[in-house]
Amino acid sequence: MSLPFLCSEASDGASGTPDANLLLDPQTATHLERLTGRKCNRLIYRTALTHRSVLHDHHSGEHKPESNQRLEFLGDAVLDLLISEHLFKQFPGSDEGHLSSNRAKIVNRKSLAAFARELELGKHLIIGESADKQKIRTSESALADAIEALVGAIYLDQGLAGAERFITNHVIARVDLHKLVESEYNYKSRLIEYTQSRQLPPPLYTVIAEEGAEHEKTFVVEVSCNGQPLGKGTAPRKKDAEQLAAREAMIVLDSQNPFTPVAES
Repeated sequence: MSLPFLCSEASDGASGTPDANLLLDPQTATHLERLTGRKCNRLIYRTALTHRSVLHDHHSGEHKPESNQRLEFLGDAVLDLLISEHLFKQFPGSDEGHLSSNRAKIVNRKSLAAFARELELGKHLIIGESADKQKIRTSESALADAIEALVGAIYLDQGLAGAERFITNHVIARVDLHKLVESEYNYKSRLIEYTQSRQLPPPLYTVIAEEGAEHEKTFVVEVSCNGQPLGKGTAPRKKDAEQLAAREAMIVLDSQNPFTPVAES
């Protein structure tokens, strides 16, 4: 099924030629082409960069512009899908809670605005004349909206493969995923703090099994302390397996204390 609006340029109505006021500035078009690797001379990309402040300057009788809010809605869903798929594949040992939390760290407003700044989207935003342009161009909300809307435009124009290519190159490539996981869920650090606060020996991590073919091996790691097994973890990377083992250990230790000395009779 064709999507005719994807290829339609804005027209002046009389001659059928594109209205220059409704197409992208040449510098902006060139910038987007560098980011996406494809031609971006369609109206949908202008819409993706059009801040809602433009609507306030619309006069009756003029062509009514469209802000990027609808595209932002679509791009948000596409981002969620593709980031979720990447995390699902990258961290097979992570449960739903971990995956959801780490996705939220990548697609929250602050993170998305940071990506947009690195991509210099602010200078290419189309903003209403009566608005405080400088404030909007650096606004966390406006920048986050812009990158979501751009993802939505790429999805409609280039399909899911195009959106995935953009997100891989300009979002995922800018995130240290393993550091991201460890930043909040560094159960190994929590376990060390636990043992130190109770004058116990440091946790000991032991690979008790290696499963699967050489190119897709998974490691089973057990963590113990003072000879007491506390938890196990399985993952393609030893570090991730250790984190999962430490997580299981902390769940145990949060509910019981196997190191409490037994009172002498």
